Amino acid sequence: MAATGDEAAAMDSISRAPSTHSATLNPTASDSGQAEGPGDAAESLAAAPKKHGTNSDGGVETAEEAVEPAEPDINELCTDMFEKMAIFLQGELTGTCEDYRLLENMNKITSLKYMEMKDISINISRNLQDLNNKYASLQPYLDQINQIEEQVSALEQAAYKLDAYSKKLEARFKKLEKR
Repeated sequence: MAATGDEAAAMDSISRAPSTHSATLNPTASDSGQAEGPGDAAESLAAAPKKHGTNSDGGVETAEEAVEPAEPDINELCTDMFEKMAIFLQGELTGTCEDYRLLENMNKITSLKYMEMKDISINISRNLQDLNNKYASLQPYLDQINQIEEQVSALEQAAYKLDAYSKKLEARFKKLEKR
């Protein structure tokens, strides 16, 4: 990731600093490099393999290679991590909120169903009470019907006895008549 603004200027100053320091630390190398001829300079460049981020003064490492990853990268990574964590937590909280909304809706619907069942049971109870009251008002008449039925049964038994007795009398009368 590329650094911008003040961060880029700070990185440039870090990368340039070692080359000036190496020249001051090793004055013979820099002086002898200037005193030598063009052939000697070519040999010294050919002898030291050229690496990215190394100076042309004999393979001395620059500060760029020795420096740990730049802070802007860490800051960007932290920012990116916190943004992704925020998105994750937002998703988790949204899912939890949706679960609670669903549970709330289910509770409301269940409550409505129980209220409907309560109304139905109240109506059934009221109708049962009405039927019990009607049965209680009809009970005297049902008792009278039972008494009449008992009397009819007794009268029927008496009628059967009378019929049997009349048949005996008739049989006796016919028997007496024949004589």
